[in-house]
Amino acid sequence: MARLLLFNKPFNVLCQFTDPKGRATLADFISAPGIYPAGRLDFDSEGLLLLTDDGQLQQTIASPKHKMPKTYWVQVEGELTGAALQLLSAGIELKDGRTRPAIAKAMAAPDVWPRQPPIRERKAIPTSWLSLTITEGRNRQVRRMTAAAGFPTLRLIRYSVGNWTLDELAPGTTRTLAIHMPNRTRAPTRGKRP
Repeated sequence: MARLLLFNKPFNVLCQFTDPKGRATLADFISAPGIYPAGRLDFDSEGLLLLTDDGQLQQTIASPKHKMPKTYWVQVEGELTGAALQLLSAGIELKDGRTRPAIAKAMAAPDVWPRQPPIRERKAIPTSWLSLTITEGRNRQVRRMTAAAGFPTLRLIRYSVGNWTLDELAPGTTRTLAIHMPNRTRAPTRGKRP
């Protein structure tokens, strides 16, 4: 059995256990030994981070070849348009190439915790929320996608990875699951052959 920790990473927390600059890290919230992040979440992003003590599970979750879907709730500057959602859904051209097709949908503001510090707000410019599901994980990809569509990201919350979600998980808290990993190769045993 593999251990999987679901962690709701707060804003401005590094996805590592140490930092020479003294910033907040996973060690401020998680004390379980032998647990490592399966993938990353930017310092200035919030939401679901998965950690595990199992290398095979870590690889399955983090590797781009498995195309595990990740859904983000994104607050952007401006009133979202259908054209922008279509661009994001079809795949959008970034400096490092075109993104894979995504699922982009406008959504009502989710019932989530207030961010500390709050996002910058400009009275003359409204904000919108969208749900964006991607199957790749380039550096700061969601932020670059929304900016390329003309809607800069103000707040980014990862809601789910695969079937695992943030539901009932407050910021800074974890939930531990036991995951059965099929197709394990067993180590050879010593002794007489039958």
